[in-house]
Order: sequence, then C-alpha cells, then structure tokens
Amino acid sequence: MKGTLIVLEGIDGSGKATQSSLLEQALRAEGREVLHISFPDYESESSALVRMYLNGEFGSDPADVNPYAASLFFALDRFASFRKKWKLFYEAGGIVIADRYTTSNMVHQMTKMDGREEREQFLQWLEDTEYGKLGLPRPDTVILLDMPLAVSEVLVRRRAEAGGSMDIHEQHVEYLRRCHDAYQMLADRCGWQRVSCTEGGQLLAPERIAEQVRASLQPVLMGN
Repeated sequence: MKGTLIVLEGIDGSGKATQSSLLEQALRAEGREVLHISFPDYESESSALVRMYLNGEFGSDPADVNPYAASLFFALDRFASFRKKWKLFYEAGGIVIADRYTTSNMVHQMTKMDGREEREQFLQWLEDTEYGKLGLPRPDTVILLDMPLAVSEVLVRRRAEAGGSMDIHEQHVEYLRRCHDAYQMLADRCGWQRVSCTEGGQLLAPERIAEQVRASLQPVLMGN
C-alpha cells in the first residue's frame, strides 16, 4: 500500500505555500489523512548545504555551482525528510502535499545548461538518482501554478521590499526567465497539470486558484 503524493510547483511568487496550505485545509475538512511538507526543509539540519548554496556561500551566481552538485544538496535534504518525517505516513496510505519536490531540482538546475541533449541527460540522471537510487516516491501528480514572468518579478520584488530575503535564484532576473521557460518545457515533457494564476493579466484571488487546484485533483483523489 502506498499513499498519494501531490506536488505544487511554480515560479517564485506563484503562491505555492498559500495553495499548499489551502489544499491541506480543504482535504482535512473532507476527513482525509493529509500531511503538508515543503522543500527545502529549512527546519532540518539536512538543509545545511542548501542554505549555504542559496545564501551565496559557494558563489553569488547560481551558475557558480554545477547542476549535479547543487542537485545533490537538495536531493539529500529530501531523502532525510522522507525517511524521518513522512515515509511511514505515506506508506500507510496518507496524502502528502509537497510545496516543491524533485521537480524543482529539474527546473532550477537544468537552466544552467543550454543544449537540449545535455538537459535531457541531466533530467534522466536526476530522476534515476532521486526516484531510483535514493528511493524517493514519484509524484502522483504535479500541478504547475502557471504565472506570467512579469507578474512573478513584481511579487518577488514586493516580498523583498516588505522585508523578505531574496536568495541567489531570486536576485537574477535572467535566471527567473530561464526558470519560467523551463517550467513550460517540463510541463509538456512530464505531463504536469497547469493551473492559471492570472486572468486578463491580473492575479486571481487565492480562493479562485484553489478551486482550480481542487478540480484538477479529482481524478487522483477519487480512489483515496
């Protein structure tokens, strides 16, 4: 027996944390067994290398650390989280909602490569490493909170002005653009479900986005 793993993805500022929480509340209200996790797992010692990387201690540009090395920082953090915090819950049939997952490694690290063949080799290596060698569960579904790049840039800037910190990913506009393009490519490659976060160029209310998220999950949750 295994549970259901739902992953929410999206460019910085797309509202992954908000939508993950709203989905958790909705499923709990239905009486379902739900666990909400988030990556990186900043509360765990396993995220030490991730924090050093994002804080720029290995270089102020994301490209300063090659994608294979950077991916391992995040993958091992996920491995520790799985084994210590949610493996038993998942294997008992629970629903796990993940704010970011292996899918974020795919997006953020493949942007450091330009060649299509090089990117595909990396993605195959990453899937084998995380899902194969580390034994992490594959998602049952991945929902992409689809947001225009221009809207994301504004939201990230506002968050920083309000006192929130910006990691080395968020500090580089060109890097955000490449991530946005990578999300679109991976959604097509991997069959991720897209949920639009805007309408007519305007950001939708979180509740309206949450309705779309719930609708997209109906086929996955029918048997749970």
